[in-house]
Amino acid sequence: MDGSTPETESTKEKLPRESRLRSVLKGLSWRLLATLITGLIAFFWSNDVWLAVKISLIEFPAKFLIYYLHERVWTQIPTGTIRNLVPMGNK
Repeated sequence: MDGSTPETESTKEKLPRESRLRSVLKGLSWRLLATLITGLIAFFWSNDVWLAVKISLIEFPAKFLIYYLHERVWTQIPTGTIRNLVPMGNK
């Protein structure tokens, strides 16, 4: 047992889904960090600041869009989430 109390009809609440704004903010914070790392790697590899900046400028919007779409798809997939299950006889 996990020590939680069983849910009753009066205590059941729908778990909040992640908002679009939260997905955008998570994407921005992650992309800023990841782009900084990519830029540093590109600079150390090439020793060219402008090449590192160009790579970062291409990489940031492309991967931000991919991350946002990925997050939104995952909000629709119930696998790994906790859901309130309604027994068949209580419809």
